[in-house]
Amino acid sequence: MGKYFGTDGIRAVAGTFPLTSDFIEKLGWCALDELKTYAQAEGLKNQVIIAQDSRASGPSILQALQKGIRAAGVNVISVGVAPTPAVANIVRQTGSLCGVVISASHNPAEFNGIKFFTNHGTKLPEALEAKIEARIDACTALPAPKAQYQEDESLIDLYENFLKSTVDASLLKGTKVVLDCANGASYKIAAKVFHDLGMDLVVTGAKPDGTNINRGVGALHTQFMQDLTAKEKAYAGFSFDGDADRVIASDENGRQLDGDNIIASSALCLKQEGRLNGNKAVLTIMANLGCINYLKQNGICVELTKVGDKYVSEALEKENLSIGGETSGHIIFREFSNTGDGILSALQFLQCAKKSGKPLSWFGDQWKKYPSLLRAVAVSSKPALDTLEGFLPAVAELEKQMQGRGRIIVRYSGTEPKLRILVEGEDEALVSRIAQEVEQLYKSKTEVHL
Repeated sequence: MGKYFGTDGIRAVAGTFPLTSDFIEKLGWCALDELKTYAQAEGLKNQVIIAQDSRASGPSILQALQKGIRAAGVNVISVGVAPTPAVANIVRQTGSLCGVVISASHNPAEFNGIKFFTNHGTKLPEALEAKIEARIDACTALPAPKAQYQEDESLIDLYENFLKSTVDASLLKGTKVVLDCANGASYKIAAKVFHDLGMDLVVTGAKPDGTNINRGVGALHTQFMQDLTAKEKAYAGFSFDGDADRVIASDENGRQLDGDNIIASSALCLKQEGRLNGNKAVLTIMANLGCINYLKQNGICVELTKVGDKYVSEALEKENLSIGGETSGHIIFREFSNTGDGILSALQFLQCAKKSGKPLSWFGDQWKKYPSLLRAVAVSSKPALDTLEGFLPAVAELEKQMQGRGRIIVRYSGTEPKLRILVEGEDEALVSRIAQEVEQLYKSKTEVHL
C-alpha cells in the first residue's frame, strides 16, 4: 500500500483527509497528468469517464475531482450513478483515456473513495500510484480548468448491452431470481439487465437515499436476501455490494454461496467447455482451503495472490488465464472483463448452473468448507508485523498445532483501519482458540484499543 492509495484506491470518511476538496483537486490534476503519459495507445479520446455510487457525499467529491481533471486538460464525462465495472467497460468501449469511480464500495455511507482505471479497464499498477502520490506531495498550485465537463447517462446503455451479450437469454428466460442491490450503484442497472433477459425478478435494496447504502443489505449483509430467496422459492439470489463489483449468491434453500463457491463452480464449467486457459484459477490467500483442495482434486491448478482484485487481475493477465477472484465476491471472468464485476459474475454463474440442469444447491454441496474464523481488530496505526518482536514466530508456533491441516493468515486491511486474522483448520474448537490467542498476542505487542 502507498501513502494515499490502499488496495482499492483512496478511501476515507468523506470530508476528512484525504477526501477534502483541496486534496481531491490535486489528485485529479496529478493523476490525469500522469495517466496521459501512461496511456500511450493511439487513437484514445482525450476524455475520462466518471461515475459515483449513491452516497450523499458523491456530488461534492465529483465537483472537486472534475475541476482537477479539467485542469489537466482532459474532458470529463459523468455517467451518473453506476457500478464500478460499468466505468471500466465504458472506458474500453469508447476508447477513453481512463475512468474514475467515486465510491467506498462495501463501506458504510459516511465513507467514500476514489479509484482509477487505465484505458484497458484495469486498476492502476502500484508504480503508477506511487508516481501520482509523489506528484501530489510536490504540488503547490493548480492551473485553471481548461477542458469540458458534461453529463451523458446514455453511455450506460453500452454496459447494459455488453452484459446481456455475455449470456444466452433463452437459458435464463423465466428463471426466478432475487436481487439485492445494496441501495447502491446497481439499483437501476441490475434489475433492468435481468428483466431484459426475461427473468422473473424480486428486487430489494433498490431505494437509495444517500445514507442507506450497504446498511443491513448487500454483499456483507446477505441474510435478508437468503431468507427472501427461500421464501420466494427462487432459483437463486444475488447480493451486490455498494458499487456492484462483487457478488454473493444464495441457493434455493437460502444457503449462502460466496466467491469461492462461485469461482470453483464456474472454473469447472469453463474447464468442461474448453475455455479454462492454462487449466488454472487464481484465488487470494484468503480463499478457503476446502475450495483450493476441491479445484486441485478436479485437475485445476490454483495460484494464490495477495488480497485485492487488482492482484488477481495482474496474475490473470500475466499468464492469460480465464477466471479468478476473492472469497468476498470480487470475481473476474477475463474473457469479458479485466476487473471484478458483480452483475457479470452473477449472470455467468447463473448460466453455468442453468446449463447443468441442476439446482443451485447442488453446486454448494460439491465441497465442504474448512472451519474458518475471521477476526477484525481495530487499529490506530499499522506497524509492519515483522517489526513486532516475537509476533510472527509465535504465530508460526500456533500454526504448528494444526499439524499441517490448517493455516493462519494475519494482515492489515487495505481499505479500513483493521488487522484481519484468518484461521482455518479441520478442528473448529482449535480454530477458535488459536484465533483468540493470535488476537491477544497482537494486542500484547501493540497499543491497540478497541
